[in-house]
Amino acid sequence: MFETLDFDLYGNVAVITMNRPDKANALNMTMGRELMELSIECDENPDIRAVILTGAGQFFSAGGDISAFAGAGEALPRYIKELTVYLHSALSRFARMDAPMITAINGTAAGGGLSMAASGDLGIASEDAKFTMAYTRAALVPDGSSTYYILRHIGLRRTQELILTNRVLTAAEALDWGLINRVVPGPKLMEEAMQLATTLAQGPTKTFGIVKDLLLNSFSDSLETQMEKEARGVTAASASDDGREGIAAFLEKRSPIFKGK
Repeated sequence: MFETLDFDLYGNVAVITMNRPDKANALNMTMGRELMELSIECDENPDIRAVILTGAGQFFSAGGDISAFAGAGEALPRYIKELTVYLHSALSRFARMDAPMITAINGTAAGGGLSMAASGDLGIASEDAKFTMAYTRAALVPDGSSTYYILRHIGLRRTQELILTNRVLTAAEALDWGLINRVVPGPKLMEEAMQLATTLAQGPTKTFGIVKDLLLNSFSDSLETQMEKEARGVTAASASDDGREGIAAFLEKRSPIFKGK
């Protein structure tokens, strides 16, 4: 069905695998379009309650496909404008959907690959994964939400260092810096990611969506605006089916059974 991606459903968990291993899972126009299509599917399908984004082979993603950039010739600015429309739309949908997204970083994440790795709600990396911005090495500027997410994850000074020096971080360093949440042995990566995704998929999906929205806006809204949004968010959550179930389960001292509604 897709040329550059694999898309699999395991119960309420969707797994998106970037599948251009011979090209280091580099992002070309087709992959951009397909990521956008799948982000809409994940956003619109109520049965999808958690998403995993990962890569096939030795790379998570090397970022933009430089050979495709070169092939665009004088039309490269037009090519990049179109490509970023698809990529940025996909990342926006992933950020705004209710379902949490886990990035399972199986290998090197460079350039746009690092941008995508950092965009997940949670990040799990193989212990041999590497992280580098790489953009300015090719006289390019970061895209794919990296100047939004990475700055928030690790702070201004460390973000400046990554962008300006193209320093390569090991998985252990990325964990220490706060760029990812967990490091696991390579053979255990998808098992760990699937366990976490399955747990999240059993949670209150609509509530997760409200939380995601609050966190996305927390750096730009004033204190009073953020608190008003919190008040509205907790009110909406309490009125949902899962909110009522959560309160009842707490009072009855049992585990809640959430349905994502």
